Amino acid sequence: MLTFDRLLFLFPFVLLACFLLYWAGARHAYLRRPAHEGGDPGAFDWHFFVPCRDEETVVGSTVTRLRTDFPAAHVWVVDDASNDRTASVVAALAEDDVRVHLVSRRRPDARIGKGAALNAAYAELHDFLPAGADRSRVVVCVVDADGHLAPDALHAVSGPAGFGDPETGGVQVSVRMRNVDEPRPLHGRGRIPNALARLLVRMQDMEFAVSNAGMQLLRGRTGSVGLGGNGQFTRLTALDRIAAAERRPWQRDALLEDYELGLHMILGGYRVTHIADTYVSQEGLPHARRFLTQRTRWAQGNLQCVRYAPRIVGSRHHSGRGVLETLYTFVQPLAHVASLALTVFLVAVLALGHSPLDSALGVWPLVLVLCLLSVLPFALWGPVYRRDFAPESSWFKGLLWGFALWLYAYHVFVVASRGLLRVLRGKNGWAKTRRNAEVVGTGPVATEA
Repeated sequence: MLTFDRLLFLFPFVLLACFLLYWAGARHAYLRRPAHEGGDPGAFDWHFFVPCRDEETVVGSTVTRLRTDFPAAHVWVVDDASNDRTASVVAALAEDDVRVHLVSRRRPDARIGKGAALNAAYAELHDFLPAGADRSRVVVCVVDADGHLAPDALHAVSGPAGFGDPETGGVQVSVRMRNVDEPRPLHGRGRIPNALARLLVRMQDMEFAVSNAGMQLLRGRTGSVGLGGNGQFTRLTALDRIAAAERRPWQRDALLEDYELGLHMILGGYRVTHIADTYVSQEGLPHARRFLTQRTRWAQGNLQCVRYAPRIVGSRHHSGRGVLETLYTFVQPLAHVASLALTVFLVAVLALGHSPLDSALGVWPLVLVLCLLSVLPFALWGPVYRRDFAPESSWFKGLLWGFALWLYAYHVFVVASRGLLRVLRGKNGWAKTRRNAEVVGTGPVATEA
């Protein structure tokens, strides 16, 4: 008979079964991904939104690169009341280029979140476009201040899998870490700190390049693709529809304003897709503290999205598979916290010689199976990543990267716990993580809004 203590013991295995099912679907979607046909970028008008808060170290090169690689596009840089020279750097570029636009924000309206900054750019674009403009042909792309978009990106997202389909409201491209091969990411530090920093950046690249890409490709099959904050393409008419229903396209108080935008887009009847054939690159974080600050914000933002569950369950635009996938995504931080608490509890119980099963002999095989099934899904991504993104490396190194990804994945328990604690304490401020090129003094690693 299943008593409460036995159910409690078996709960981690239920969570593991759900994870393995999701992982198998993501891996299959990645390995069987189709090659997408490109389209004609000239069929659309392109506008890049670059939200900035204290980004003088990177924004100049980002804007210059966008204008060089995509000369027909407009670049809208939102200076969110920066305390550095961000505004003057962009203003100097705008003096010589009519397609570079500076959107200046001031307190108290500024520095309240990325969503509010993007809404300001949306309002400026609305005023800029002529009254008779075909807004269905206007595509907005959000690029982080340190983002470098692949030169073929517009060609890729213009095809029939992207905006060539009039039902498509949003497209997300893959994300890569461009400093993955930097030999000394921590200048002035020793060999061991730099080796660990290189591994941390490599794990972020591996996470986005294969694991997250597989997850997004799986979501493409369930109709629940999520938009990200970098390399996010949206059709202007889709933003207009969301603004008409929600008063603004991006939620001002959201920590995951990008993912929430995708939820609103699907709820509004638009298709959101992921194209893995192109990418946007950004800086991987070599500092563990900055990395945990960033991921805590993401975990807390995920918890904020739980409020959409009733609307998604009742939506006629979500399939049954899409509802299940989205709800699974919503509960991940809570599942991680529950798993952490249960693991500590069960280890303590077993250490004391107690077992909720009939005999301790029946416990350890289950524990060994749990450990094995926890490691293998991550380890198996290693050879795939090596094959697709680091073929010059040995097969053995790819396998080691896979095991490192397993260890790296344990950060989710830390950030989920921190995110939940922030929710319970009512702390919802937006934290901006410093860029790698910024000089670090004695101040905090991130600034709270």
